[in-house]
Amino acid sequence: MGVEICVEGLTKSFGHQVIWQDVSLTLPAGEVSVMLGPSGTGKSVFLKTLVGLLKPERGSITIQGRDITRLREHDLYEVRKLFGVLFQDGALFGSMNLYDNIAFPLREHTRKSESEIRRIVLEKMDMVGLIGAEGKLPGEISGGMRKRAGLARALVLDPEIILFDEPDSGLDPVRVAYLNQLIVDLNAQIDATFLIVTHDIASARQVPDNIGLLFRRELVMFGPREELLTSDEPVVRQFLNGRMQGPIGMAEEKDAAQVEQELAALGDGDRTQSPGSQAMTPRLLPGPGIPRPPRWEAIARREAELRHRKVVADA
Repeated sequence: MGVEICVEGLTKSFGHQVIWQDVSLTLPAGEVSVMLGPSGTGKSVFLKTLVGLLKPERGSITIQGRDITRLREHDLYEVRKLFGVLFQDGALFGSMNLYDNIAFPLREHTRKSESEIRRIVLEKMDMVGLIGAEGKLPGEISGGMRKRAGLARALVLDPEIILFDEPDSGLDPVRVAYLNQLIVDLNAQIDATFLIVTHDIASARQVPDNIGLLFRRELVMFGPREELLTSDEPVVRQFLNGRMQGPIGMAEEKDAAQVEQELAALGDGDRTQSPGSQAMTPRLLPGPGIPRPPRWEAIARREAELRHRKVVADA
C-alpha cells in the first residue's frame, strides 16, 4: 500500500536563482499523480527534493509523520527505502546484463539468498514483460526495454512510492502507449504511490488520478485529473492543449498584454466553450484480468458529476 506525501511551503534555490517557491500539495496514498510544466521549471529538481537528494531552503516534506527535510542522514536513508526511482535513461550499468542490473539493489541493500533474489528478479521482470531477456546487455536492447528494465529494478525492493523522471523521453508514441498501460497496470497491482514527471500531454490526460503544473517558479494548480482537464486557468489550458497562445513563450514568459491579445485572437468559440466539453479524455483502464482499484468507482462518479455541473453552468 502506498503512503501519502504532504508537501508544505517548499522552496528551492540554486544560489540567487529561485527554482520554485512555496509549493504545497498532497500526493494521495496509492494514487498516480503527474507533474507537468515547461522545460526548465524544476520538475526533476522537485523529484530529487522529495527523495531527499536535494535540500530545500524552506518548507517540509512529511512522509509517515516524519519531515524528511530535517532528518539526519541515517534516518533519511531509512525513509529512502520507501522509494523506487525510474530515471530518464533507465540508469542501467552497461557492463551488467539485465538480470544483474535488476538484482543489484537486492544484493546491495539486503541479505537475501541468491535463490530468493532470483525469485524476486524474475517476478519483477515478468511484471514488466522482460522474461527471456535476462542475459541481454543494456546496449543490445531498445530504449523501451531499457525503461522497463529500469522500472523492474525500481520495483525489486517493493517500494511504497515510485518516482518516474520523464519515463517517456526518447520513446516513440507506440512505446509511450505501452509504457502508460504498464504504469496503470502496475499501480492497480501493487497500489504504490506514483509521481510522474512528463511533458507528454497524452500521458497526462490518460494516466493519472491527479495533475500538477509548475510555471513561473510556483505550483499553478494541483488537484484531481478532471479539475485540471476542465480548468479555465490560461496556462493550464495552453499546456494541456499544446498551443502557442497563452502565458508560456518559447524562451521566456510573455507579458500580460501579449497573452490577452493572443487569447482574444482565439475567438469567441474557445472562450465560450466549456473547457470540459472536449478536454475530458477517457482514462486508461487496467488490462484484462487486472482488477480496478476500489478508488476508481469514486473517481468515475466525481468525473461524471463535474461534467454534469459544466453542462448545467453552460446551459
